[in-house]
Amino acid sequence: MTEDEHARAQLRRALGADVLALRSLGGQHGAAHFRLTLPGGRAAFAKVAARGADQAAGFGAEAAGLRWLGSAGAAPVPEVLAVSDDALVIGWLDETGASARAAERFGAELARLHAAGPDHFGAPWPGVLAGLPLPNDQAASWPGWYAACRLLPFARLARDRGSLSPADVALIESVASRIGQLAGPPEAPSRIHGDCWSGNVLWSGDRGWLIDPAAHGGHRESDLAMLALFGAPYPDRIMAAYREAAPLADGWRGRVPLHQLHPLLVHVCLFGGSYREGALAAARAALRA
Repeated sequence: MTEDEHARAQLRRALGADVLALRSLGGQHGAAHFRLTLPGGRAAFAKVAARGADQAAGFGAEAAGLRWLGSAGAAPVPEVLAVSDDALVIGWLDETGASARAAERFGAELARLHAAGPDHFGAPWPGVLAGLPLPNDQAASWPGWYAACRLLPFARLARDRGSLSPADVALIESVASRIGQLAGPPEAPSRIHGDCWSGNVLWSGDRGWLIDPAAHGGHRESDLAMLALFGAPYPDRIMAAYREAAPLADGWRGRVPLHQLHPLLVHVCLFGGSYREGALAAARAALRA
């Protein structure tokens, strides 16, 4: 069976129908990506687990996150058309590029999304981020939750994979031990994307659409720090519109490295030592803030 035949079989099971056309778009993290033409002519995007890959929790978590973010009626997300253990199909979006107006609208919509927060930090489904387990235990307080569910598991995984030394992990553990002092004023849980780097904001129809989430109840500064980490377009316009709609607590700029530490640790786990210095620099900056 060819890869296309494998993908068509998985998509048929998920959709309950054959696709009319299938075009490969590459893939990553154990999943192949495709542009589909569905019965009736609708275009869609699909992820299909590679043969032998375990993507069940990843597709389920992504679909749950998209639906949960969309239910807030704030920032737009693509429609989930089908999900199974082996495939995820969502509505297709034609990319039109970012504009200053779209960035401002996105900033305001992201603020509204965050404001539609849940009752707890974490999520009721098991998380997955780039193929890695993402603890989503629910808690009432963010600082301890962030240390236990976002910092320490990934620091120790990076150590086990040989990308961080015991001394490196001790530095991350120092951040975790002081998290109550570093986290800033208490905040209620926000409905966050959870992996909100620039590649997961797709610009279409003069709006920023959220894709590929690791959604959960979290700290809103985490999404904003992630947007800054890898260079979102028109960052000043996004932040100005966000802060007009939802002012941030004093000292938020100094907490950016704390919120960037988790995604940097994920990158150390995925890509090795090339991200080590960035993660350690963020940890040191968080301790100095």
